Amino acid sequence: MRRPMRSRREAVPVDVLAIAAHPDDVELTCGGTLAGLKAQGRKFGIVDLTRGELGTRGSDAIRRKEAERAAEILGAEFRETLDFGDGRISGTREQELSVVDLIRRERPRLILTSYPEDRHPDHARAGRLVTDLAFYAGLRKIETSHPAHRPQQTIYFSTGYLHEPDFVVDVTAAMETRRAAIRAFSSQFHSEASTEPVTVLSQKSFLDAMDARARHFGFLIGVEFAEGFRSKRPPKLDDIVAAFEGFEPGF
Repeated sequence: MRRPMRSRREAVPVDVLAIAAHPDDVELTCGGTLAGLKAQGRKFGIVDLTRGELGTRGSDAIRRKEAERAAEILGAEFRETLDFGDGRISGTREQELSVVDLIRRERPRLILTSYPEDRHPDHARAGRLVTDLAFYAGLRKIETSHPAHRPQQTIYFSTGYLHEPDFVVDVTAAMETRRAAIRAFSSQFHSEASTEPVTVLSQKSFLDAMDARARHFGFLIGVEFAEGFRSKRPPKLDDIVAAFEGFEPGF
C-alpha cells in the first residue's frame, strides 16, 4: 500500500525514512518530529512492515484508511506497507532484500526505527532488522533493482518501554499535528460507543499518557513537549550555548 504523493518517476530522495512494525507506531513515537521536519521543508516517508492485522481492534480496511489519513496529516511524501505479516517479522532473505531495495530506492539521509529492546517482539525485531539492513543497503554486491545507498545514521524511538534518550527534539509547535495524526487511528483508542475488547491503547488514560511522555521529554530540555531518541553516535552541535537555552539554571 503506497500513497503516491509524488510520481514514482521522480528520483527525489527523502531526508528521513521512518520504518516501524505496525501502523500507528510511528505516529505515537516520532510524529511530532516528522511534522516538524515537514514544516522545515524536509521530506520524509513512512514504512509499515506489517498491516497490524493481529491487533485486537479495528478491521484491516479501517486500519488502512486510518494509516493513510495519518500520513496525510503529518505531510508524508508516501506511506508504504511491506506486508511481512503481523507477528512474522523474521528476517527471511525475501524480507531483507525488500527493505534493502526500499532504502536504496528512497535514499534517505536518516532512518528512524524502533529501539531494539522493547516489550513487543515485533518492535524489537523491526529495530534489529532495519539496523542491519541500513548497513547492508550500502554493499554494492548485494543486488537489487536500485543502486547501493547507506543512510548516514539509524536513530531509535521508544515504543513500549521508555528509554533514556541520547537527544531530544522539541515538538511543541507540532504537538497538535502529532495529536491529530494519532487520533486518526480512532479504532485503536477509547470510545464509549465501542463494543470491542479493551486493550492497552484503548484505555481511557492512554492518550493522556502519550502526552505525559512528551511532556517528560520536554521537561528534560526546558520546553513543553518533546520526543526522545537513542543514537549510536552523538549528534553534532554547532552552538553549545544555544543548545542549552531554556533549561532551569543548574538543572
